[in-house]
Amino acid sequence: MDNLTPKEIVAHLDNYVIGQDEAKKTIAVALRNRYRRMQLDEEMQQDVTPKNILMIGSTGVGKTEIARRLAKMMNLPFIKVEASKYTEVGFVGRDVESMIRDLAATAMGIVREHENEKNKEKIENYIENKIIEKLLPPLPAGATEQKQAEYNASFARMQEKFAKGELDHLMVKVIMPNNPQMPEEGLPPQMIQVQESIVKVLGGMGKKGPEKEVTVKEAKKILAQEASETLLDEEQLKVLALEKVEKGGIVFLDEVDKIAVPSNSQGRQDPSKEGVQRDLLPIVEGSTVHTKLGPVKTDHILFIAAGAFHLSKPSDLIPELQGRFPLRVELDSLNEETLYRILTEPKNSLIKQYQALMKVETVDLSFTEGALHAIAHFSLLANEKTEDIGARRLHTVMEKILEEISFTADEHAGETVTIDEMLVKEKIGKVVEDEDTTRYIL
Repeated sequence: MDNLTPKEIVAHLDNYVIGQDEAKKTIAVALRNRYRRMQLDEEMQQDVTPKNILMIGSTGVGKTEIARRLAKMMNLPFIKVEASKYTEVGFVGRDVESMIRDLAATAMGIVREHENEKNKEKIENYIENKIIEKLLPPLPAGATEQKQAEYNASFARMQEKFAKGELDHLMVKVIMPNNPQMPEEGLPPQMIQVQESIVKVLGGMGKKGPEKEVTVKEAKKILAQEASETLLDEEQLKVLALEKVEKGGIVFLDEVDKIAVPSNSQGRQDPSKEGVQRDLLPIVEGSTVHTKLGPVKTDHILFIAAGAFHLSKPSDLIPELQGRFPLRVELDSLNEETLYRILTEPKNSLIKQYQALMKVETVDLSFTEGALHAIAHFSLLANEKTEDIGARRLHTVMEKILEEISFTADEHAGETVTIDEMLVKEKIGKVVEDEDTTRYIL
């Protein structure tokens, strides 16, 4: 998935995100440029820096959804973080370097999963042999050839039963994995390194966890981790993960407008907001962050920032940070037609989700065209009269319309329930007309 063409990336996003073609196109080109850069000679690679993107748009127009879908489709380390959760160095809270440590952990997870898949057969054989050895009495030292042959025959029979799942109910004793305490979040990097060193020392004193009796079915899952750690080279995994995060890492930095200081703000400016921006600057420009994989260079990590910028504007960010996001893309507000398309077109649209949920109760839910257009119309009206929360308003409106049907679904088992325009108007028409009621209910 990491070498898709821009058209293929946009085509994939089109299955889930309606409209916002400019944003999709910009991101698709930025991602393709990652692949193009990797095809250049090493000297040229160093000079080609990622073109970071700033997405501007109201809440609920698809910024986060684009990021979420990219995370699922790309075989690249990807994390979504909220800028407002970070604090300036010296304040209590998470420091900005922790996002790179989280990205490194994500890269390690991707690489381990990939290597586990590559060595699936070896891992399965390891688990099988371990469990059968626990179920069969051990062969005594100096056993005769006949006893050895009998043991081998028993082992082969057990393998057949194991493959068919006939041993799943039996009980075996396994040593539980020892999961050492992780360092607390929000601590300075030096303190985290000290904590990790202590964990390593204590972990070395007692690597194995407690022994526990479980079913063979449960033992398969528990031994999978042991098999992975035994058969795979941890140091090699770290090298692969480090390369993956440095060359293909993507950080989606949401709510970046919350750390901007509006130029028209009265009184003393918030020092912690500007401090977060200054702490963020070296990471976006390119620096080295210490992680469990080793030092990670952030020079070629792609940063996609997003914000509504209702109370501030991009120019309220410090000039140095603005300069590190050369690509600006403004997302369109949602009109009635777009809301209708969001309801009906995506692969797992809201309508399809509710139909699937009702199908569990053997209720067939159907919507008339008039009802769908009415839902879109009233959602837009609610957004205009109160806070504009974009496509998220559709969830609230749908819940209000289907509340009664969902509650009494067992009474309609085997029936087809049709939602028409009249029902939509009856359920939410009056609510939307009254602005005060809309604020509290929708």
